[in-house]
Amino acid sequence: MNYKLEFPLSPELEKYRERIEATIKPYIEIKIQNNDQVNWWQSKFGGLPYLPKGFEYPKTPDGKYLFLLAQINFSEVSPLDGFPDRGILQFYIADDDLYGLDLGNSADEDNPTAEDKFKIIYFPQPDFQVESIITNYNFLPEPEYFPVHGCCSLQFTKKYVPISTNDYQFTDLLGSEIHELFMNHEIKDEYLEISSFFGHKIGGYPDFTQSDVRRDGSNSDQKQKPDILLFQMDTDCNETVDIMWGDTGVGNFFIDESALRELDFSKVLYNWDCY
Repeated sequence: MNYKLEFPLSPELEKYRERIEATIKPYIEIKIQNNDQVNWWQSKFGGLPYLPKGFEYPKTPDGKYLFLLAQINFSEVSPLDGFPDRGILQFYIADDDLYGLDLGNSADEDNPTAEDKFKIIYFPQPDFQVESIITNYNFLPEPEYFPVHGCCSLQFTKKYVPISTNDYQFTDLLGSEIHELFMNHEIKDEYLEISSFFGHKIGGYPDFTQSDVRRDGSNSDQKQKPDILLFQMDTDCNETVDIMWGDTGVGNFFIDESALRELDFSKVLYNWDCY
């Protein structure tokens, strides 16, 4: 589908309009709601998960509990091509000083998506009967390092956005000459405003404070890593919930397009970085 920018650009960027518009993707913007009274099935950041009775609570291989980072109930989300239109998707990470990021696995070309210290769980047909789910989580310890403090409900809005400047495909799609154009800070700031790479989101283009972890370097023979942004949680501090990835960083999860369409969340690439 061909998407258009519905607003004027500066003369310097206008000549790139066609290239910019060719990169536009739909995504779901996630906003925090000032509501900590979130039910078991609702989309949320932090808090306690929806889990059916008899379901084993997720742990690391050495038996340590993982904690709920985010829960997305797709019945609350506007349709997004390739993503689920129903069911509950959950993101868990370990409570350690790296927030469950396994640097060894991240550098392992053969297995960069091993879900040892994080876990993605999907329930395609949730049971909405309270008597059918776990409601007692007294077995969970208080987290020490977890990036989310508090719990909140979420609001979802479908939006459209062109490629972000820190996406590894940026130069290939818009041309290397645009970097010279961005030496003019006003022009660069204009593009940063329309690309909206920051914030919480489903789909679209990711944000990084360092570099794009999907880029495998200059060796084109290296294996391609999962490319689709499944979910991004940014640093966000307000009255309801406090989210802090290290020093004002960002966390994101990536998945192969084919795996996403098959609703196979067993090989997701997890990363977070900070300044």
